[in-house]
Amino acid sequence: MEEDIFKTWLVETPIAHRGLHDKNVPENSLESFSKAVEKGYAIELDVQILADDTIVVFHDESLARMTGNDGYVKFLNKEDLKALKLKGSKESIPTLKEVLDLVDGKVPLLIEIKNKYKVGKLEQAIIDILKNYKGEFAVQSFNPFSLNYIKQHAPNFIRGQLSGYFKGESLSFVRKFLLKRMWFNKKLSQPNFISYEASALPNRFVKKYKNLPLLAWVVHSKEEYMRVVKYCDNIIFEKFDPEI
Repeated sequence: MEEDIFKTWLVETPIAHRGLHDKNVPENSLESFSKAVEKGYAIELDVQILADDTIVVFHDESLARMTGNDGYVKFLNKEDLKALKLKGSKESIPTLKEVLDLVDGKVPLLIEIKNKYKVGKLEQAIIDILKNYKGEFAVQSFNPFSLNYIKQHAPNFIRGQLSGYFKGESLSFVRKFLLKRMWFNKKLSQPNFISYEASALPNRFVKKYKNLPLLAWVVHSKEEYMRVVKYCDNIIFEKFDPEI
């Protein structure tokens, strides 16, 4: 890319994980994003696709943890969203368009593509929504095939490869081996930056990408921030304020 990514918001502005949320403000809610905007923090958020092709901002595949309801996000339609309240609040699951209207370029967005399945429909819908957005943003994903789709169809989008050690994840040994080493970076995702699990830093897998900015996810305390800051260019944080 022509732009020097080491001089952009990706390394200069701390990134609030799923917005600024707490026990009273649910993650990935319009309220959590409003609070991040008020503080001037960049926002990390998760996107996935509904049965009617609506793109929503929600992390889990299951509705249980955040709404107390049975079922899965992928089977919902847009008309179902308002009836589902996040963590007992008045907040509903927002669409990506609603979030973009709210943020409106006031702070940058780091958009995680949640896709374990066939690549194409979700990624293209994200491209179609973001191509006319005037604010700063980047996309990231654990799935190198998602990033490859973005590279092929929206090469001007800044792309980040998410990775970590995947401890406790229900992945095969081979998948963990390849993904934690970012085996597909060169041929598939060709990322502009790396987002790596903070607790796994430093490691030899990120050291070979010194020419790319490195984000650490998720940093949960000032103490963890002080430990990891010397190994990364920026943090994705929650549960504390990095500027206090």
